[in-house]
Amino acid sequence: MYEPIRTKSVHTMAADPEIPHRSREQELDIRLAGQLTALLTVTDELHALATRTDGGAPGAGLDGAALAAAAERIAEQVARLSGGHYPLRAEPTDGGAPVRIEALQQRAHTLAGNALAVATSRGDSAAMALAAERMEAHTAPLRDRDLATA
Repeated sequence: MYEPIRTKSVHTMAADPEIPHRSREQELDIRLAGQLTALLTVTDELHALATRTDGGAPGAGLDGAALAAAAERIAEQVARLSGGHYPLRAEPTDGGAPVRIEALQQRAHTLAGNALAVATSRGDSAAMALAAERMEAHTAPLRDRDLATA
C-alpha cells in the first residue's frame, strides 16, 4: 500500500562524519565571544560619548578612562576566546543626548548579564568576573537615575 522510501533519512545524514560538528564548549565559546563583542561595541559607544562631551552629559556618570580600560579588557577576552584574533572595532556614531546615554547604559547592562550567564555555563571565571564587573558599572548610573527621579 505504501511506497518504500528511496532516499536517505535526514537522521542518517545528520550523523554523517563528514559534516563537521562543534562541541558544547565550542558553541559556548562562540556565544560568549559574541556577547562580549556586542558589549565591546556598546562600551566603545559610551567611551566616544564620554570623550566627545568632556565627561558626558551632566549626571551621566561617564568616565572615559574607565570605559577605555574596560573596552581593552573585553577585547582581550574576545581574543582569548576566538583563538587570538582581536575583534574588529566599529567607529562609534555621533549624538550624545542623555536619553541615548541611558539607553546605551541599559543595553550594556543587559549584554553584560547575558555574557555572565554564558560564562557561568562555560565555567570561565575570568569572563564571569569581567561580566559581573561590567554589570555593576552599568547598574550604578541606572540606579542613580532612578533615585534622582524618585
